[in-house]
Amino acid sequence: MWTYEHSVETTATPAAVWRLWAEVERWADWNDGVEKIEIDGPFAAGTRITMTPPGEDPVPLVIAEAVENELFVDEARFGGLVLRTLHRLDPAGPGRIRVTYRMEITGTGADEAGPEIGPGITADWPQTMAALVALAEPAGPDASDPSDPSDPSGEPAAR
Repeated sequence: MWTYEHSVETTATPAAVWRLWAEVERWADWNDGVEKIEIDGPFAAGTRITMTPPGEDPVPLVIAEAVENELFVDEARFGGLVLRTLHRLDPAGPGRIRVTYRMEITGTGADEAGPEIGPGITADWPQTMAALVALAEPAGPDASDPSDPSDPSGEPAAR
């Protein structure tokens, strides 16, 4: 088995990060490793995703698990290998969460193939996760949200 894990902390809410994850068609907005992406149903366990990295062949994924505002797991299978990526949200203190991505490569030949392919797959995670949380974080203390009934201005937030 081969594993890699990366975490970042943010002031974004779990719901804000979840919305970005669930909008699969917009992953390329924050993930440079996505040239094209398609989802064949709701963002839920069992749904298939086809992700095409720039200049590469499409990668078929299946959402293996999805718990709203907490985590989702996708899996890709290549021959006897299983590439499982966990995306998890955990509390990290007052007004903060930790976003963690963890890849596990298991199956026949994983001890050899994991160190060969894993680092290439996960190399952009720090940049990808930084872009994700930057989009999910509040725009600032003066930003307003018309969908938030506690927002006194009722004006759309500047973006």
